[in-house]
Amino acid sequence: ARLGFWAALGGVITFVVFTVCFVLLAVGRPLYLWTNLPDYVAFVRAYPSPLADIARLSMLIFAVLFVVLANSIYDLAAPAHKSTARLALSFALAFAVTTGAHYFIQISAVRVSIAHDALAGLEQVIQANPYSAVAAMNMLGWTVFFALASLCAAPVFTGRGLARMIRVALIANGIICLVGGASYVLENTAVVFVTMNPLMGGAVLASTVALAVYFRRAAKAASPAA
Repeated sequence: ARLGFWAALGGVITFVVFTVCFVLLAVGRPLYLWTNLPDYVAFVRAYPSPLADIARLSMLIFAVLFVVLANSIYDLAAPAHKSTARLALSFALAFAVTTGAHYFIQISAVRVSIAHDALAGLEQVIQANPYSAVAAMNMLGWTVFFALASLCAAPVFTGRGLARMIRVALIANGIICLVGGASYVLENTAVVFVTMNPLMGGAVLASTVALAVYFRRAAKAASPAA
């Protein structure tokens, strides 16, 4: 339970860091919409900022923490819900691999390649290109594996009060992410933006904050002094 608390708390912190960086970037420089690689490189060089890589690093850490959180949920699950909790952990691992690989590529290979003007082939690995191969892999992680992990974890939390809040937040997050994924495939940029930014962000923060409280209470209840 203590590990689950720290994983949930870490998830809250990393998501807040990402959100702050996202907002600061949005207000601190012009909006960039993908056109081609030379335009993107010119934009990055004209408006250099460490905030983008900090945001990506925070999401890489979040992906790892989510696996730890899913494992803690599995440990806490009642026998009747072990199967769905195990599925949640499996999908969490797939989420961490797909999104983690994406963010690591951005903060390492892409950053270094642009710095050294080695631009050949970068169109298919740059996050700013919404339909690059690596961006699609990232969306697979967020809109499919993260969604399924959330939906499979939700039944573990039965009852009212805090457990109900977690269950509702996880189900909402799963549905929101699946809608975002379908919209991505159908090229509905507006729906993708709304679902994968404010809506998913709210659902994730609600679920991780509630999970931190839940695991904190579970840890206190399990301690000898309780």
